[in-house]
This record gives sequence, structure tokens and C-alpha cells, in this order.
Amino acid sequence: MPYLHQSLRPQPHPVPRDARTIHSSGRSFEELRQDCLQSSTLFEDADFPASNNSLFYSERPQVPFVWKRPGFWQHSEWLDVVIDDRLPTFRDRLVFLHSADHNEFWSALLEKAYAKLNGSYEALKGGSTIEAMEDFTGGVAETFQIRDAPEDLYDILEKALKRGSLLGCSIDIQNASESEARTPFGLIKGHAYTVTGLDQVNFQGRKIKLIRVRNPWGQVEWNGRWSDSSLEWRSVNLEEQKRLGHSALDDGEFWMAFEDFKTHFDKVEICNLTPDALEDNALHRWEVTVHQGSWVRGSTAGGCRNFLNTFWTNPQIKLSLTEKDEGQDGCTFLAALMQKDRRKLKRFGANMLTIGYAIYQCPDKDQDKDGHLSRDFFRYNASLARSKTFINLREVSGRFQLPPGDYVLIPSTFEPHQEADFCLRIFSEKRAVTRDLDENTDIDLPEPPKPTPQEEETEEERQFRALFQRIAGEDMEVTAEELEYVLNAVLQKSKSLKFKKLSLLSCKNIISLMDTSGNGKLEFEEFRVFWNKLKHWMSLFLQFDVDKSGTMSSYELRNSLKAAGFQLSGHLLQLIILRYADESLQLDFDDYLNCMVRLENASRVFQSLSVENKDFIHLNINEFIILTMNI
Repeated sequence: MPYLHQSLRPQPHPVPRDARTIHSSGRSFEELRQDCLQSSTLFEDADFPASNNSLFYSERPQVPFVWKRPGFWQHSEWLDVVIDDRLPTFRDRLVFLHSADHNEFWSALLEKAYAKLNGSYEALKGGSTIEAMEDFTGGVAETFQIRDAPEDLYDILEKALKRGSLLGCSIDIQNASESEARTPFGLIKGHAYTVTGLDQVNFQGRKIKLIRVRNPWGQVEWNGRWSDSSLEWRSVNLEEQKRLGHSALDDGEFWMAFEDFKTHFDKVEICNLTPDALEDNALHRWEVTVHQGSWVRGSTAGGCRNFLNTFWTNPQIKLSLTEKDEGQDGCTFLAALMQKDRRKLKRFGANMLTIGYAIYQCPDKDQDKDGHLSRDFFRYNASLARSKTFINLREVSGRFQLPPGDYVLIPSTFEPHQEADFCLRIFSEKRAVTRDLDENTDIDLPEPPKPTPQEEETEEERQFRALFQRIAGEDMEVTAEELEYVLNAVLQKSKSLKFKKLSLLSCKNIISLMDTSGNGKLEFEEFRVFWNKLKHWMSLFLQFDVDKSGTMSSYELRNSLKAAGFQLSGHLLQLIILRYADESLQLDFDDYLNCMVRLENASRVFQSLSVENKDFIHLNINEFIILTMNI
């Protein structure tokens, strides 16, 4: 499927009430519900029918499932998922997620909505707890291996709890036989625990850091220091015990010393919630910025820094950190990069791509005025921070603390030319300002030169006049067919330019650009002005034909256009490459010339319009160029 550019411009953070309807009818849940109520019929979902295709995409069911009736956030936007209440069963039992109470169906219905969102039940196979936590809360996840965790892990967890984040922890297993095995200290291996609190207690004249953990079983607890019945609590007064909520009940929740926690647990997962998922009285909230974008083969799918020649073409997001954290010298933020719809695309053979990102110090403002950073910048500047690794997970996230200043974040796949849509989220303790360095189009074309008197013509111009007169005749005007003959006759003598021939279409576009009289022909003075343009464009084509093959890589087109006076938005550049580059992502000189002529023609027409006309047609320069270039 084609991956078209998505604007990286910062977007208002979505909230559940703004959920986008994704049902094919375009109708919301309430509208569909009212239809069913008025017609006294049960809803049947045509988008996700009760058939085998909704169960599996790669195989047929092993048993005949019967669909019976009992009697939801994705990619940084809330989605209104409408389902009917038919559930797959076998021998009158639910096949997939079910409750211990056979008359309770909310979990199975929730699972069905999640399966619909991803295309099938099979697409949910091989997921992770943290991925589900993100999808059901809209949060962004962090994972800490405790043995490699930062020294301020306690402070990180404390801040997360104050922000209403969801925290989990677990003990790794070495093999399947260790799953759910109990340790001598009453902890369960391979089991998902919840972190519910952090505090400090006065004990024998010093402060002890404690962490409260809960076993979701509701029983089986830690039996070491600071456990429910441990001797340590006898040295703590009753008022302090009450403040900490200490009890000796076997309810699955227990305190333990933070140092013991680091010794016995292996992993901590944090799901940081967005402001819309928190209660209004939450003490602290993250500031959230969201960017939606795409890696498109030939234009913005540049791969990682290992591929310097294309890395610079990746989307670039400028991040401005202006406020230090309270009591700190730096600015803390989380950067989470998510590849979109890979589970849904599994049935078409799509797998998770290997993704990551790098963060660079933004150059001086005078260097940054031109927007998108060039290849040379990345050749001579190292990244300040990066994702821990490039990995084939749905989301890669990391926590960073950098001094106030301007930075550029580059999201990418590991290999170049790989296509996917992505979502980049920035969670910051203080407000951070972000913008897409590829969002603007700026056209700066030189004024055409004034005609040169015939007696002041150069030898080259006199030769052209003679050739032009021989082809054009007495009226000194050429048609597109005659222009094609003239240009090919001259250009084929060039030893530096490798090309087959200019097409008739290119010559028609040249006349459309240069014809000031409107008669569909080109006069000699118009041709002479165009010839100067052509020599400039030929020079640029040869300059950016790096391997001297007679073709230009689509990844070089951005620099070539910029040198000609066209700084294009990422969206517009992607469309132009899709239109003019071949399957090998190359442009020959005829394609390049055709692109330059049509681009200048559209730009000059737009610039010639009055302010009133621009307002009337409600088009910006990007939209106008797309419309007039038919891309």
C-alpha cells in the first residue's frame, strides 16, 4: 500500500470525546444504536462480520466456531469502535478471553473491539502487556531493566505515581518451567505485579525508602523485610503505620524496602498517562506533543545514520526545551516513536520494522533558517542522544534530560527505503515547543533577464538565432514539435549530459511556461530566456547526478530543487517524487526538466495572483502547485 506524507505539525492532544468514527458507514455508535432501537433489530457489524475471516487471516479454524450473542485509543487518537455482541464459541464456551463467571461478557466484548481494530483475533497473537496498556489508556510506555536502571530510579517512580502513571514490575524466568514458580521470599516468577506506592519511613533514626507492591491474585505476598508481619513494623508508631496504610491482611498488597525490591525484581514498566486520561485533581501532568508522519520510499525513508547518503532525508522535528525541571539543571522528556498499523497489515505480509531515533543539537539560528538539515550537517555532527537501540517493536521510547536549548529529532527505520506511517509523541515535564522542519514551502525565483539587443548577442546566441530562424521560418516562432527538434539537436552535442531525448510533453510544458503571447508558440526572445534557464538546470542536474550515470537519485532532488530556488514541504516533495521518479527511484534529464518547468510555471502563476484571488480560491501554495501540476 502507498504511504503518503502525513503532516508532522504539532497537533492538539486528542481526548476521548473527540474520538474519530471508523465505521464504514461514517456513523457514530450512538447513531447506529438509535437505528437499531427504532427498527427493533440487533446490530450486525458488516465491517467485522461473524465469519472465519475475522478470526484468522493465515489459516482456517481447526474447529467449527459458532458466533453467539450473550443474554475501544490507537496511534495517538481515540477511536470509536462499534461492534455487535456476537462472540465466537465452541461447544457453548467462549473460545478466547472469558471471565470465570460464564454470564460475564464485558472482557470478551472488549477483546472483540480490540480484534476489530487490528483486523482479526489472530493479529492479537504475540502482544505485550505494555502495548495493551498503551492502547487502552493512550499512554506512553517505558521499560527499565533494574540492573541497568539509572541511579534516580526511585525519583522516577515517585514522579510517575504523582502523575497518575500505571506501574508494573516482574521477575524474569529462564525457562518455561519457572513460570509462576514461588521464591523462598513469597514472590512469583514471571508474574505481573503492580506498583501502588512509594514512601519513606523513620526507622531507628534514619529514613528508609519503601515501595508498595500488589499481587493481582489478591493473595501470596512478600515475606521479607517490611512485609505485613515483619518485625520492622514494631519500631514504627501506629500513626505512621496508619498513614502508610499498613495492615497484616493477606490481600496481595505489601510493602518492601526499595533496596530489596531492586534485588528481587528484574523489570519495571511505566505507562505514563496523557492529561485526558487523568482525573482533574491529579497533582502533576505531563505536557504532550504529537506528530504524525510517514517514511516514504524515495523521499523520506532514509534509514539510520549508517546510511549517511539518505539519512538526512528522514523527517526532522525541531524540539525546543525552554524550562528546566523543578530543582534540576536540565529538561526531562520522553520520546516515543510508534510504527502504525503493523498488526492490521500482518495479513498482507507486513512485519514490524526495526525503528529508532537520534537527537542532535540544533545548529545556530542563521544556519537553521533554511529548514531541513543537509547531509553535511550529519557528516560533521554527532548525535547528543538516541534511542537505546533500533528494534522491531511497535514502539521505541526513551527518557532524556538535556539542557535548555533547541534540538532536532530524526525518527527512522534501520534500513532505508522501508515504508510505514509513524506517530511520534513527546512527553515533557515542562512545556516543550516542537515543529516540523519540512512543513513550509518557499519559492525564491530570480526575475527573468531583459532581452539583449541583437547587436550585443554572443556568438552562441547568434548561432541559436540562425538555427531557430531556419526551423521557425519567417514568423520566428516554433511549435512544440519544432522546439523538440531544436533542443534535441543542440543537447545531443553535449558531451557532459547523458540522456536519450527530450519528450514532446516536456516541450509543450516549456511553451506553456515561456509563451507570453498565448498563441501556443515560442518566439526567439522567449526561447533565449528559456535557454539560460535550461543551462542552469543542466548544471544542477550534472551536479547532483552524483554517480554520473545520467540519472539523479530521488533523494538528491530536494537539494537540486533548493539550489534552483524551490524549498518544498515534505508533502509536496513526496508527491513530486511519486510522479517523476521511476521504480528505481531515479530521474532522467527529461523527467527532471519536465518537473522543473511545471514547478516554475505553477509557482509563477501563483505569485502573479492578487491577494484577493488567493483568498478567493482558498488555496495555499502547496495546494495550488499540487492542483496545477496534476500530482
